[in-house]
Amino acid sequence: MSVDLDTVKRVAHLARIAVTDSDAERMTGELNVILGFVEQLNEVDVDGVEPMTSVIPMDMKKRQDVVTDGGKADDIIANAPMNEDGFFLVPKVVE
Repeated sequence: MSVDLDTVKRVAHLARIAVTDSDAERMTGELNVILGFVEQLNEVDVDGVEPMTSVIPMDMKKRQDVVTDGGKADDIIANAPMNEDGFFLVPKVVE
């Protein structure tokens, strides 16, 4: 896949980026080099390669999934200017 001058200008317009003609020509070459590198990556055989999160083997840090410090609803509601039955009251905004 290659990018032409019209494509660069269209993408710049969609991204709301002001691009001069000389910049657009330079970007055309740069984008074609980037896309060429991506095409090279598509040629790499990755069959049988496990996905990894890091280049060094490491265990993910895990924590216990337990409820901690619950039962604070009354303390939180106490800070509200208006509340009723454990809920925040807000002024009506739509009539």
